[in-house]
Amino acid sequence: MSYDIFVMRFDNGETVPLDMAVAHEVLDPFAVARDPEAGFLAVAVEGEEADVYFNAPTGITFNRFGGGGVMDLLAVLLRRLDAVLVAPGGPVVVPRDGIRQHLPEALTDDCPVVVARTGVEIDQAIRAA
Repeated sequence: MSYDIFVMRFDNGETVPLDMAVAHEVLDPFAVARDPEAGFLAVAVEGEEADVYFNAPTGITFNRFGGGGVMDLLAVLLRRLDAVLVAPGGPVVVPRDGIRQHLPEALTDDCPVVVARTGVEIDQAIRAA
């Protein structure tokens, strides 16, 4: 896919910092290119690639992503960070139902919130929007 999706974390409707050390722990083993000064990392899983931009401290952007391997990696990242995935025009993907209560009202008013625990479920949620 060629648009941006955003990994974010919320608490009581407010954006909170992501644990970037955990994000790197999850993503770095799959890095095929990096530019630490720009906060950029290219990852590849099972021949599929994605561009990842670290917008510290509160966000990670995935661009030019796709394929089951990258989506599975994204599912692991969401679980480890206890974060959500925000796709333009919806949906908001959460790895577990309890996170829903922390989302800002403005985010959930116009977008469906979907629980997705696997890469396949995330892919299906994005494509259904």
